[in-house]
Amino acid sequence: MDPVSRYGVRIALPAGDAIDEAAESLRLLGFAVVDSGLDEAALGALRRDFDALRAVRADRFGAARLAAIGEGELLRCPLAEAPSFLALAANPAILALCERLIGPGFVLNQQNGIVNPAGAETYSQSPWHRDLPYQHFTSSRPLAINALFCLDRFTLENGATYVIAASHKEEAFPSAALVRREARQITAPAGHFIVLDCMAYHCGGENRSAADRRAVNHVYTIAMMRQQIDLPATLGDGFTTDPALRQLLGFAHPQPRSIEEWYAIRERKR
Repeated sequence: MDPVSRYGVRIALPAGDAIDEAAESLRLLGFAVVDSGLDEAALGALRRDFDALRAVRADRFGAARLAAIGEGELLRCPLAEAPSFLALAANPAILALCERLIGPGFVLNQQNGIVNPAGAETYSQSPWHRDLPYQHFTSSRPLAINALFCLDRFTLENGATYVIAASHKEEAFPSAALVRREARQITAPAGHFIVLDCMAYHCGGENRSAADRRAVNHVYTIAMMRQQIDLPATLGDGFTTDPALRQLLGFAHPQPRSIEEWYAIRERKR
């Protein structure tokens, strides 16, 4: 690719691969779109697993109960029951991106399926928010990355995610005038991730189409952040013996429940 015409520039970032480009976009703008590399067969299997597990959860917990507590459009921790979602959370492109932005030792903080209902003016993700809610700070590098996997194509019509570029660099939520002027929708093909710095303000748009729009959100964080759901406790110690998966799921960072457990963890590390 030919270099961009410029003058008076003494320092410039070199061209890199697709992961380098995504990392640069995240640092500068707070978002990027990344191809998962999954083929149509794998994408179709994920959709079937998503719909089947959603029906199972509604039957187990009660659809009315889930709706009453604001969980009707959410599918918490699907990897606990469907191996396809564990593989999705361990997508090589996303893990490589997290490695470059967060550094080694990051963990999966949460995985949630999200449905943007057809014809609904609002849903659970409609309000503007950060994926580290209630936090107002900036940092020199990301502490958490949000990777929203598009099970369905994200379009302007079906409520593609809105984002305010570079808002991860400001502590306060922008003024209403700026939000209305600068908010932009991020469209993406099915099988791609919309990746955000978790401090970037974003929201879901109105789904004006005739079909629900499905996605699976992932948040990867530095290890010191508490997981949304305690994955080691939920999955059980025998869930996997793979060292890389155990690190990703948080098994390498147990929370001691006593001084004795703290000492035992220290002894194992040595």
